[in-house]
Amino acid sequence: MFTPRHQVVVIGGGYAGTLAANHLRLRADVDITVVNPRPEFVDRIRLHEFAAGTGRATADYGTLLGTGIELVVDSVTRIDTTARTVRLASGRSLDYDYVIYAVGSTGAAPPDAYDIADLDSARLLRTRLADTPVAAPVVVVGGGLTGIETAAELAEQRRQVTLVCGRALAPSLSVPGRRYIARWLARHGVTVLEGVSATEVYPDAVILADGTERASALTIWTAGFGVPGLAAASGLRTDAIGRLLTDETLTSVDDDRIVAAGDAAAPSGRPLRMSCQAAGPLGAQAADTVLSRIAGTEPAMIDLAFTGSCVSLGRRDGIRQFARKDDSAMNVYFGGRLGGAYKELTCKFVMSRIRREAGRPGSAFWVKGGRRPSALSAS
Repeated sequence: MFTPRHQVVVIGGGYAGTLAANHLRLRADVDITVVNPRPEFVDRIRLHEFAAGTGRATADYGTLLGTGIELVVDSVTRIDTTARTVRLASGRSLDYDYVIYAVGSTGAAPPDAYDIADLDSARLLRTRLADTPVAAPVVVVGGGLTGIETAAELAEQRRQVTLVCGRALAPSLSVPGRRYIARWLARHGVTVLEGVSATEVYPDAVILADGTERASALTIWTAGFGVPGLAAASGLRTDAIGRLLTDETLTSVDDDRIVAAGDAAAPSGRPLRMSCQAAGPLGAQAADTVLSRIAGTEPAMIDLAFTGSCVSLGRRDGIRQFARKDDSAMNVYFGGRLGGAYKELTCKFVMSRIRREAGRPGSAFWVKGGRRPSALSAS
């Protein structure tokens, strides 16, 4: 007797997309295609290291994707929900029964500034840094975790760094955690400007909202983010910045054959924090939603809790900030070499989780109990 096979196209080969593709192998009758614009996996949480010249940020998909998964190196230009095809920049089209939408996020740097949201941007910044004298002033815009890690990496190389925070330094951390980071930055010569934002960037200066000017031979922009416009271009509803609107099972509110995961998903219009901590579990959740629909069962709703944040401070230091399950910071952290070692261990765990799922689909686990769907408004 003929048994139909199910075609699933995963758009995006980042943390969410790769784990989702591996998780789909729980069923033997699913044909899985991952579409990604580059042939190597980008370990985004290491891009600040790569840009500074202190580490690598890529991995071979052959070590990350399970047997039978097809990798197509191409870009998706449109999802045709009527024909159920994914159109590629090369002119090809891929038929699908289900799509997992895991396109990730992008940077939002203005002209004359550099970002590190993707490998190409980080590579350009790395080249620019190599051509910039160590004594030249560098301005990092954005007081979040990426901005802090970038500033710390450069300060450890004895560069003259100014960190423009906008609101506050590390606003997602506890007050004691923020103080720890502020002390480390001060010891390493970083000038931290809080409560003021950058309004204009020029090749040799940054203009602040209070009208002052900071000399800058190189400006790195880590404030804000965007997402690819594929969902909107495909006629699917999105939130204000372009994330795909879904219900609490990560299913598009417009099409139950499109399921989102990672940074580009906005469940109930209230997305989770953009992070690899959320991306992996959301990838597994999205895959489970697709498998449930294939099986004719009701998909489960998001059940994901956060545990805190890890921040590297150069190559030897760091901080592990603990949080409640709803992602609100607790006044508990540890720092120093232990904090740095914990951050490195976390980075390695992210990759090992993907590899473990490739070898043993269904092995991914995460902390649960942080999301309360009943309290969320439907979109």
